[in-house]
Amino acid sequence: MIDLFISAFVTLFVVIDPPGCAPIYASLTAGASAAQRRSMAIRATLIAGAILIFFAMFGEALLNFLHIDLDSFRIAGGIMLFIIAIDMVFEKRTERREQRAEKLRSTPEVEDVSVFPMAMPMLAGPGSIASVMLLVAQNNGLHRALVIFGALLLVLAITLAALLAAGPLMRLIGSKGEAVITRLLGVLLAALAAQFVIDGLKASFPSLG
Repeated sequence: MIDLFISAFVTLFVVIDPPGCAPIYASLTAGASAAQRRSMAIRATLIAGAILIFFAMFGEALLNFLHIDLDSFRIAGGIMLFIIAIDMVFEKRTERREQRAEKLRSTPEVEDVSVFPMAMPMLAGPGSIASVMLLVAQNNGLHRALVIFGALLLVLAITLAALLAAGPLMRLIGSKGEAVITRLLGVLLAALAAQFVIDGLKASFPSLG
């Protein structure tokens, strides 16, 4: 169970990427008061958590309704995560986040960023939704599901802490430190994504095993 918790925690931490979300949140809420920043951070984390838990619980049923095989979803999810990993290594993901943040900053009437873009797609995006669905689908049983939910809640708690401390945290880490962390997480995510694809191919084509 500890191995499962660590695996789920690492996967979700890398995909949700609290260190990468913090500077974007800091820039989006630069004109807000401390109370407003705290309120939006809490709301964004709760909404993202609800979205991810929903897909974790009902995602497989949705796939069955759409007649999509779980192994096909493993392969597709692995490819999607691999693309995200490449973007992280070459800083394309950070660049897109910053462009999205700049568009919001240039629109004065947009004040509350908790739902969009923070909760979705930054925290509960395609990668994190695919990851939590795959983790739950690969580990049958209530106890194993609860372990995964525990790992998810821990990642969300760390994310909330990162958002609340975004300003001081960014001054401490600096832009170069953030770039190093993002690249390291990207390499790790690439390996995890490759494993998802390998598992899906082995299950779909038993002769490969």
